[in-house]
Amino acid sequence: MAKKLAVIGAGLMGSGIAQVSAQAGWDVVLRDVTDEALTRGTDGIRASYDKFVSKGKLTAEEAEAALGRITTTTDLDAAADADVVVEAVFERIDVKREIFRALDGLVKDETILASNTSAIPITKIAAATERPERVVGTHFFSPVPMMRLCELVRGHKTSDETLATAREFAESVGKTCIVVNRDVAGFVTTRLISALIVEATKLYESGVATAEDIDTACKLGFGHAMGPLATADLTGVDILLHATENIYTESQDEKFAPPELMRRMVDAGDIGRKSGQGFYRY
Repeated sequence: MAKKLAVIGAGLMGSGIAQVSAQAGWDVVLRDVTDEALTRGTDGIRASYDKFVSKGKLTAEEAEAALGRITTTTDLDAAADADVVVEAVFERIDVKREIFRALDGLVKDETILASNTSAIPITKIAAATERPERVVGTHFFSPVPMMRLCELVRGHKTSDETLATAREFAESVGKTCIVVNRDVAGFVTTRLISALIVEATKLYESGVATAEDIDTACKLGFGHAMGPLATADLTGVDILLHATENIYTESQDEKFAPPELMRRMVDAGDIGRKSGQGFYRY
């Protein structure tokens, strides 16, 4: 099993992927464009390991060893000798394509290039490279150290071998995989949660029920761990607006048309937990 991983983007998702991979024995190079972003990412990883140590899920020695397997850099060339590269930057197709185009000229022929996108078709990202058969979606869930799912997405040209390697990697870092066989925008999980959040927002917006009651209905009626509106606040209303717009643009399916309230909340900066106000006040 290949053991050198490059993670592009040291935000919440990228640092989480680096954290679980280093803990599982991978040598990880974490790359971002500024030293500040890298410091934030590694501080978050260290704090998360400390939490696991205090709960007895990891020894202090294991945490130190895992941290020792992570190196940081602002240089994309550091990905050159990686066996697997996972891109985890902002959900913008132009940004992702630019990174994949650069990686294509850098990495080994057998390296797999994976994107942690939650809604952008893998085929569109892969088309920026000369090796679309080596490009795959590895959609991890936040927070990565806690969430067990990884959604593997097959682009139009992704090979069976690439999919198998991606599965091997995701399972080696403790994830359970589902496979998306057809590269539809939003895949399986983002389509499901987007449709639920759009409908929950419409019910709330039109005064049918309170946010609390809509969420309680989903928790107690359907066994969801968290209601859709609380989920929107946790993920970020801005991020979900962006995802539903992506799916709507691709599919032209009305059920993914973002409600006006979502747009106004984003305009006003009420984007959830990170701003202190979303569907709920924090």
